[in-house]
Amino acid sequence: MTSYDLDVAILGAGTAGMAAYRAAAEHTDKVALIDGGPLGTTCARVGCMPSKLLIAAANRAEAVRDADKFGVHTDTPRIDGAAVMQRVREERDRFVGFVIDAIDGFPERHIIRENARFVDDHTLELESGRRLTARAIVIATGSRPNIAGPLEGLGDRLHTNQDLFDWPDLPASAAVFGAGIIGLELGQALHRLGVRTRLFGRDHAVGPLTDDEVRRYAARTFEREFPAHWHADSELSRTDTGVRVKWSDASDEDAPWHEEEFDCVVAATGRVPNVDGLNLGATSLPCDDMGVPVFDPLSMRIGRSHVFMAGDAGNDAPLLHEASDEGRIAGENAALLPEAYRKSRRTPLSIVFSDPQIAMIGATHAELTEAGTNFAVGSVDFEDQGRARVMALAPGLLRIYAERDSGRVLGAEMAGPEAEHIGHLLAWSMAEGATVDQLLSRPFYHPTVEEGLRTALRKTSEALGMAPAPPLRSIDCGPGC
Repeated sequence: MTSYDLDVAILGAGTAGMAAYRAAAEHTDKVALIDGGPLGTTCARVGCMPSKLLIAAANRAEAVRDADKFGVHTDTPRIDGAAVMQRVREERDRFVGFVIDAIDGFPERHIIRENARFVDDHTLELESGRRLTARAIVIATGSRPNIAGPLEGLGDRLHTNQDLFDWPDLPASAAVFGAGIIGLELGQALHRLGVRTRLFGRDHAVGPLTDDEVRRYAARTFEREFPAHWHADSELSRTDTGVRVKWSDASDEDAPWHEEEFDCVVAATGRVPNVDGLNLGATSLPCDDMGVPVFDPLSMRIGRSHVFMAGDAGNDAPLLHEASDEGRIAGENAALLPEAYRKSRRTPLSIVFSDPQIAMIGATHAELTEAGTNFAVGSVDFEDQGRARVMALAPGLLRIYAERDSGRVLGAEMAGPEAEHIGHLLAWSMAEGATVDQLLSRPFYHPTVEEGLRTALRKTSEALGMAPAPPLRSIDCGPGC
């Protein structure tokens, strides 16, 4: 019988790695969490939390501007960029501190503060040159921003979420490249904080949306607030004072070219899994065209090997709650080998904290269409929804997808007010296998934005050809019912 230094070696101490460590440590003391730093997780250091701090400041500034709608007249907000960024850094550092405290609370014998690479399937080499062997290994090394093409060569004029939150002050202007989750959030926040901002995307993408109707609705809404180009050809060049951007509409070969100079460029053009430094070529692990190991998303196991993937390194669902779930599954399976198991995953839920917010719940429109699923669609436009009008919230559109044979809710896509909360309600309901009829039987208080969800469910029921929903009561009447 082969003797190993460790039962489980975990590469990476981010969200997924910490979850994997906790799960594995319940079954064995021969476990190591290996990471040369910096520690603190992507979410706390450069992702979820600092971005929401920046967005919070931006939304406060926008609320001041919008006060006139209510007859409350205020002066134009004065943005103190240095103060904004100071609060972002201070609160960010508090969140990072909590994570580091958690790692410091693990037994010191389980922590190796070095990076490692594979020598063979079971052997790892640390930066110090020391080698150790492991019966099972979890790869949880995270990801980094993808910088390619015209973005290369901009030097210190190029920024990503890796360094943006350390800015001592806000720039006067910024070109944001990438219209995914990070690009939308940061681009809109910078605009609302008084930074002259222009957003450049490709392939008409608006966040993660796949439903063309919701995507077009969201695009029009964002365009009314700040300059955005959803499918642009671009050329970038560094100048003595910033970056010159030339762009044209890539949908029209005869479209004119425009030019504008910015203090800096913010790149939000996707992320790359941190697996290229692991020397995976020294192993027998199967990899895809990007060099990322191919794994089972229900067990996190790479083939029938003793190696597991977790978190952003797997290039699957780069979300904190998904990384935590994946880490827990990978860590437990690694410790229990050969008794690895497959586990059902939670209902997919993704939220973009833009304004309007975007939510993706369950199966996407594209996934259902590609699978040939027979589904019906019901929608609601929040433009005239009662509570949304009362609060002068952003307009919005919600579309719900339900299985025709059963009436079961399969998914939804939304760009609109309170999407983070409506998204949770739908995700929880889908997890229970709820049908449209069952959701319509549940209480909806008046007047709330959630009544818009009820309207969409009623229209979905009509599209399914089901029996009429219960009649309106007097309390249900009102704008947007």
